[in-house]
Amino acid sequence: MAEARARDWLAQGGLRPTRQRRALAMLLVGDGRNRHATAESLFEASRDGEEPVSLATVYNTLRAFTAAGLLSEITVDGARTHYDTCIEDHPHYYWEDDARLTDAPAGSVSFAALPTPPEGQEIAKVEVVIRLRAAAG
Repeated sequence: MAEARARDWLAQGGLRPTRQRRALAMLLVGDGRNRHATAESLFEASRDGEEPVSLATVYNTLRAFTAAGLLSEITVDGARTHYDTCIEDHPHYYWEDDARLTDAPAGSVSFAALPTPPEGQEIAKVEVVIRLRAAAG
């Protein structure tokens, strides 16, 4: 079941199912749940799996998955990028205490209006990341 899910996901993006892509796709979508992964967390998970993949391959594959529209790329701070398997627009919580990204409740954020983009431009995406930290005291 997990292999079929990963294979179908890759086909959805029009990507050739190489051994490394299949291995990483299994980690990302094999169980059918949405994930927020970093390159480093995916690399660590692959080292523990049946098909270890180099860190450089993880970065290249995440770029390919994102370019194919299979992942959303969310940069929370300049040092770490998270990749989300749910590509629909939705808000996120960033837990500063442990550098974790999770989904915020759907429909929990609303905008009265968005700014008009400059001439010749269109809004491609609106990202909402709500940063959380433990309350003082």
